[in-house]
Amino acid sequence: MKNIGIVGATGSIGVQATEIIHKYPDAFNVKFLSCHNNINELLSQISILKPEYAVVTGEKAVSGGVTDTKILYGMNALTTLISEISGELDLVLSSAVGFAGIMPTYTALKNGVNVALANKESIVAAGKTMIQTAEKTNTSIMPVDSEHSAIYQCLKGHGNNFIDKVVLTASGGPFRYRPSDSMDYVDIGETLKHPNWNMGNKITVDSATMMNKGLELIEAHYLFDISPDKLDVFIHPQSIFHSIVSFIDGSNLAQIGLPDMKAPISYALGFPDRLNWGAERLTPQILNGLTFFKPDKKKYPCFAIALDVLKEGKNSLMITMNAANEVAVDTFLRGLIKFTDIHRVIGNTLELFESRDISSIDEIISLDNVVREKAKKISQNIGR
Repeated sequence: MKNIGIVGATGSIGVQATEIIHKYPDAFNVKFLSCHNNINELLSQISILKPEYAVVTGEKAVSGGVTDTKILYGMNALTTLISEISGELDLVLSSAVGFAGIMPTYTALKNGVNVALANKESIVAAGKTMIQTAEKTNTSIMPVDSEHSAIYQCLKGHGNNFIDKVVLTASGGPFRYRPSDSMDYVDIGETLKHPNWNMGNKITVDSATMMNKGLELIEAHYLFDISPDKLDVFIHPQSIFHSIVSFIDGSNLAQIGLPDMKAPISYALGFPDRLNWGAERLTPQILNGLTFFKPDKKKYPCFAIALDVLKEGKNSLMITMNAANEVAVDTFLRGLIKFTDIHRVIGNTLELFESRDISSIDEIISLDNVVREKAKKISQNIGR
């Protein structure tokens, strides 16, 4: 039986993970759950999974006496808990949204706990530090993003020296067929209608801008130690091929399956076993008529920015881009800027910061805070 903790349990990934865990009561024991402010969903999960601890990192509180689970509050309480019970944990699923996942992820790795990583921002902002920490403590990082789970599976038994190219696929989001000169007129409702995946609002916007794919390229670079020139992206509207690895002998391996995040989640939770969680089966007929095409950088300027940042290779720019993107997406979702202003906020913010490498977690967090303040001001000016 695996002892597991879930960071971000009430988000899209966390909810799906808890559904899988509930199907396998003899395989998993949940030590803790955490959420930001979704108390109702947290209490529902507590009633089903009965963890020893639950942590609320936001400002809301759980009414006293409603559960036997010990309730803790604040990010410091969460990281302290992970440290204190690290000897009892086999796995931490890191599925908090955005930069908020960086400290729980780092704390788990630092204390020798394997991480199932659904929080790509941890690697984008602190990839080298996370990888070095995992190596130092002999812990593993199991990717949960569908593309990185696919790469991980394709690379089993193969060294990096045999890789010729790694292709990550992208759905293209809701605007993949929309003319680039009409993007000024898209609204929030259209943006959140993802054609393939059921995800949270932030990642759905990132999919629409294709910033998500830029973040994933950076994540793949660090997770698998692949140089940027060996990474590529194709839009694949059907989302059946999740990634393709080409080898130097001309062979190609691809991980394919119907678009359902429970597949990579279950793989990370169950590894090295596979869990029969009730997936819809892929039939050969579904493979008829699959399409692939290169993304239009004019339509997806956020993606173009991320490519430039990846090529520059300095994580100060990665931290800046990620923080500015989170601010811009939040501002867009609140109706204060246009969809096409998102890349303007990111680009204008990047111009304010120098290119350098940062390894200290404290310095990474400090830079993130500074960037957010600058990006908020830029967002306010653009939105006027």
